[in-house]
Parts: sequence; structure tokens; C-alpha cells
Amino acid sequence: MKVQIVLFNGFDLLDVTAPYEVFTAAAMYSEEELSVEFVSAEGKETVTSGVNQVQLQSTGKLDLSHGGIIVVPGASGSVHDNGSDSVPVKLQQAAQTSLSDLLKKAMKQPDILLCTVCGGSLVLAMNGLLEGRHAVTHHMGMGVLSATNAIAVQARVVDDGDLVTGGGVTSGLDVALYLVGRELGPRIANAVEQLFEYERRGTVWKAIGNTPKESQQQYSTETEIAADSFLGSTKENNHIEGKWDTTISTPIGNLPVLLELTSKDGQLAGTAEQGGDIVTLDNLVQKESNLTWSMKVTKPMPLTLKFSVLVDRDKMFGEAKAGMLPASKLTGHRIS
Repeated sequence: MKVQIVLFNGFDLLDVTAPYEVFTAAAMYSEEELSVEFVSAEGKETVTSGVNQVQLQSTGKLDLSHGGIIVVPGASGSVHDNGSDSVPVKLQQAAQTSLSDLLKKAMKQPDILLCTVCGGSLVLAMNGLLEGRHAVTHHMGMGVLSATNAIAVQARVVDDGDLVTGGGVTSGLDVALYLVGRELGPRIANAVEQLFEYERRGTVWKAIGNTPKESQQQYSTETEIAADSFLGSTKENNHIEGKWDTTISTPIGNLPVLLELTSKDGQLAGTAEQGGDIVTLDNLVQKESNLTWSMKVTKPMPLTLKFSVLVDRDKMFGEAKAGMLPASKLTGHRIS
């Protein structure tokens, strides 16, 4: 069995070293040939981690010609701002490299088991690869995971068949131990646990068995923010209909969006044009001069954004949010 652990600039060190240690130990106990290596999308190179700039050497390019396990880690960096050192930006940068196409191909190959640790699932989600799939990530990214139309599950490890995902950073140990037990058997996994003096935590979630009686989502995205809670409301009933040239200031650059709002028989509707795509505004609600809606975008990555704005005559301003990502400022003006 071949295990390939992916490196990319800004990777989290524990996300890659914990699975590496577990699989390497499993190789010592197993009669089955098991190789473990660090790889990258580009090939043999030195790759730098996200904190303290620790460098690891990839031995070659991510190889899809053989079956086996591919481990995608998350990133490490700041979680309190939107700068270039922030985790969302590093994950987005990884998702925009040639790694994206390799992972898309890997998910289509039945002999490949893809697994992620921490923010690694967001690298897949940012490319639209987790739509309708059960997955988990670090608790701070669960709202983002849901916003990409993945089915976010609160669990330490989630097994969705050919996709296994882990939660926070230390879950790399649990993911790897679970996979050792699943692929090589529980006795090998138990031997590794004894060697490491570590017991795998939590119940691995699978979409099997009885559904819990209380039918609630296991994870709810952050409640939509009412516009008047952060902007203040106005009793002036502005003219909403028309075309609006807006810009969303995201951590990875400005996103231009052309909005068109119409009203027919007292029913407000709208569309948004972004990056050549035109989408419908969902759940569009007007309360005096405040508007809220949600919409799916594909650029710079697939997300469901929730908007809350205030219209003041020919100006529009507010915010857009995707799960627990910091809110992005929206500004715009009427053009017709």
C-alpha cells in the first residue's frame, strides 16, 4: 500500500508529521509492503511550513498511477486577520495550484482513498469537490465547509467511503490510526497505539445505522446577520429596483458583482453576475431599506455567501459572509 502525504507552501507541520509517524510505525508491524512519502503537486522540492518556516523535502510529484492513500493537510498561520499569513489565504493559494487538478482526478479513481486533516478538507471544498459529501474540518472552519455545500458533521473523524476527513490539528493521529485499522486490521492499529502510548479518540462517524431521534443538523452555520444590527435601519423606503455595480472586498482580492433587482406584483427578485456567471439571489428579503439574501458563487472558489446590506438612495453598503470566515465589506452604487 502506498501512502502519499501532500506538502504545499504554508502546510501545518503536525498535520503531516502525525500521519507520517503512524503509517511509518504501521509499516514496521505489517507484513504487507507499505511505503510512506512526502509529495507535492510540483515534484521533488523543498516545501516550507506555515509557522516558523520549517522545511520538508518532497520526494516527488503526487502520483495517481497507483492506488493507495493520499493525505491532504491543512495550513497554519494567523486566524485573527485576513492578511497574506492567514490560514484561509494559504488554503486558497494551495487550492489554486496544480494540486487542484490532481485532487479532482484522484477523487474519480476508485483505487484511491483520499483523506484530509484539519483544513485539508477546505482545500477540496474550495474546488467544489465536497458538494453533498459528509466531511469535517477544524471547528473554526465548519461554517465555511457548510458554505461550500458540503455536509458538515461534528465528529473527530468522518468516514464517507473513499473520503475520510479529520477535525482539528491533532486529529491527524486519529485519522491515520483509523485508516491503519480499516486497511491493515485492528491488531496492527492497536500495536501502533501501544507504541505511541496514544488511544484513538471518539467515534468515527459514518452515514449508516439509525438516525438520532432528534432530527437536527449536526452543525449549523452562523445565523444570518440582520442589516440593522450593524448598520442601523432607516425608515425611509428607498427605491430598491435597478442595476447595482458592487464590489466585495475579500481577503484574496476585490470581487466585482453586478446585481439586478426587480419587482413584479410586489414580489422582489434579483440576479447577480460575477465572473461571467449569472445566479439567482436566494431568500431575498427586504425590510424597509435593508436587504438580505444568499447566493452561490464559483469564483474565486465555490461558496454560498450570505449578504446583509443597506440601500441609501443610490448607494449600497453592507457585508457578505461565508460561514465563520471574517465578513467581507460590500460597497456599490446604482447604475440604472
